[in-house]
Amino acid sequence: MAYKIAIGGDHAGYTYKGMLKEVLAQLGHQVQDFGPNSDASVDYPDHVHPLAKAVVNKEVDFGILICGSGNGVAITANKYAQIRAALCWKTELAKLAREHNDANVLCIPARFVSEQEAADMVRIFLSTAFEGGRHQTRVDKIANC
Repeated sequence: MAYKIAIGGDHAGYTYKGMLKEVLAQLGHQVQDFGPNSDASVDYPDHVHPLAKAVVNKEVDFGILICGSGNGVAITANKYAQIRAALCWKTELAKLAREHNDANVLCIPARFVSEQEAADMVRIFLSTAFEGGRHQTRVDKIANC
């Protein structure tokens, strides 16, 4: 299944973002790039907020965010009640984020994973379905604050 994917991050994730855009295109997905457009230092919230809003407004199906640690982009994206941004550094975590948490944004720590690991996580994240069931009950409770 082809998806509309939003991708963005910060300067530390810039190189990975370019590589992942190629992977996504090869898989047949449409990609909307939320920046940055170079490896010059930027403030990640400037790119994360528009991406998160695109996911919330269903302009895209999923988001992918890449920064040095993955933490800043995940924290920012998770400010939105409808976002379930998962910081992943292994393929198993990307799979579980979709299966158990219905994550709609994958956050990748570029300084801690290889390009191959990042590409593998993206493939698994996008090809894994949410299991629902007992997990749906838990997901429904996340935004109840």
